[in-house]
Amino acid sequence: MLCSFLLVCWSVQAQQINRYVVFFKNKTGTPFSIAEPGKFLSQKAIDRRTKQGIPIIEEDLPINPAYVTEVKGTGAKAYFSSRWMNGILVEADQVTIDQIKLLPAVDHTEFVAPNKKLSGRIKKVRSRKETSIAPATKTQLQMLGIDKMHADGFIGQDMIIAVLDGGFLGVNTALPFQPIIQENRIVDSFDFVARSGNVFAYDDHGTEVLSVIGAFNEGNYTGGAYKAKFQLYVTEDSDNEYRIEEYNWLFAAERADSAGVDIINSSLGYNLFDDSSMDYLKTQLDGRTAVVSKAAGKAIARGIVVVCSAGNEGNNSWQLVTPPADVDGILAIGSVTSSNSKSTFSSIGPTTDNRIKPDVVALGSGTSVIKPSGVLSTQSGTSVASPLIASLVAGVWQAYPQLTGAEVYQTIIRSADEFSQPTNFKGYGLPSYALITGYLEGATHEDEITLYPNPITGSSLQISIKTPSTEPTQIQVFAMDGKKISEFQQVISWMNNPFECDFSSLSAGVYLVKVKSGVHLKVARLVKP
Repeated sequence: MLCSFLLVCWSVQAQQINRYVVFFKNKTGTPFSIAEPGKFLSQKAIDRRTKQGIPIIEEDLPINPAYVTEVKGTGAKAYFSSRWMNGILVEADQVTIDQIKLLPAVDHTEFVAPNKKLSGRIKKVRSRKETSIAPATKTQLQMLGIDKMHADGFIGQDMIIAVLDGGFLGVNTALPFQPIIQENRIVDSFDFVARSGNVFAYDDHGTEVLSVIGAFNEGNYTGGAYKAKFQLYVTEDSDNEYRIEEYNWLFAAERADSAGVDIINSSLGYNLFDDSSMDYLKTQLDGRTAVVSKAAGKAIARGIVVVCSAGNEGNNSWQLVTPPADVDGILAIGSVTSSNSKSTFSSIGPTTDNRIKPDVVALGSGTSVIKPSGVLSTQSGTSVASPLIASLVAGVWQAYPQLTGAEVYQTIIRSADEFSQPTNFKGYGLPSYALITGYLEGATHEDEITLYPNPITGSSLQISIKTPSTEPTQIQVFAMDGKKISEFQQVISWMNNPFECDFSSLSAGVYLVKVKSGVHLKVARLVKP
């Protein structure tokens, strides 16, 4: 009887259908070619690489279709494939997966989730306080200078932002999203969890995240880049937590890349799973270990700016950022209050290899969002801080299209108010559109104007002009929130060059100094101890 019982148990286990990723050894024999990228990449994706000097490599080629045919020949069901990692997601029982491992083209397989792919999911609206009145979006926009960005006419036009999340319930019906729907600005969408074309279901987390960027209701709500185009992808199964969700993220990022995305916003993070064997350790936060971190790194390498939430682990034992926030070059976003103090829940750094994390911060305590019903509400978490920075990135890249993705990243962190003294609590601090424009517009003339000492060692700043002009030099001093503190003009000639500018009335802090002499402009971040 015992033997019979064991045989039955073995038979049931062998017949259990689970999900695996099958990785191939190479792409030998693929019908695709680097010389003909138009067969697997959109023209916009090709143009992004060309503009940034990024070559198309073998890793960009689709997997060999013959390999997929061989896997299907075992009886396994094949779903999504990955160009970047040369693998395919399958459903199979243990007997079948053992057959797949023996195929000559197969390198290895990885168990990523139990059971079959979900086909019917339950709608899940999170219980949060809703009100008919929410704090004005001006607070969250003004903290980053996005209101000034809008005044300059940069509201995300023609920028493509992919949002990877758990569902976008109500986006197709709620009034504040109607401009997006009516103007056909959802350029691509897919549900990778249930293999469905309907993303307007399941969960409202993505709805709130998208609203911070793209919702608009005149006089009531203004998203940070409300004229952008969007790709909406469901990658997160809010009812379970398995490594499959990291691979869903990978599949979505590759699809976004192929379709020509500029920016990816991901308010998701992965460290612990329902299957503890999949858990990551704190020592693995190196930006190269977690599947989702590898995927994000590959997206960044293709000129995409990836923005993600740092995580809400600040008040628990983990404390640290969660992948993919550990990636070098990703904009991992922490949360601050309206007074620019770190939110207690916001995850901290450093990474295992001692890099500063988060990278920058935005308002994540009491951020104004739109619910699936269209009602205004507030939400707290790094999840709603991340789309604010994604909005800033969209406007900045729209204003300065000559920048590469890597340059956009550097521009954002260099404009932050704690750039000179970063910490693992707020990273480089709160970035500002005003400081970004000053930094970029002054960068080409820095050799003509010199400001020193910095930090100030006494009470004055020396302004040296390489080629003095008879015209007055314009000098402006700003606080790091963009507020102008002082402005005056001074003729700096050979007789008074360098000019001594009295800073004794300024309290200790960090300031932005803008000096314009003739056609030359210098913008510098000044520290007064």
